[in-house]
Amino acid sequence: MSKNLYSFNITTSEKQDFVNIDRYIETALTKSGVREGMMVIYCPHTTAAITINENADPDVKTDLKLGLNETFPNKQEYIHMEGNSDGHMKSSVVGASETIIISNGHPIFGTWQSVYFCEFDGPRRRMFYVKIIEG
Repeated sequence: MSKNLYSFNITTSEKQDFVNIDRYIETALTKSGVREGMMVIYCPHTTAAITINENADPDVKTDLKLGLNETFPNKQEYIHMEGNSDGHMKSSVVGASETIIISNGHPIFGTWQSVYFCEFDGPRRRMFYVKIIEG
């Protein structure tokens, strides 16, 4: 693997799951030794995503699930034969990556922010990457 590129494996436990991955991000940053720069967290799956959202109230994750399910229900009319078209739509809307500023050896987050791996077709064993760019 190239310099400052880290891969992590996680197991999701629900069809739709939001897993806090802050500890993985901190591990990658510590290993890199980078004090100033950027990091990109990337998900290489078509029915999963990465997002930044609130970490204080667990009801936020519940509401996100509800809203995504109402917006993208898993309809029988979908043509995709695997039956996970809703997961593909949710992944496309949420997005495959997030970029975070690194300052003084720490990621810059808002008061209640954390990074989440978003599962939309679980439970599964998944992976994601963290790339840290110095500068």
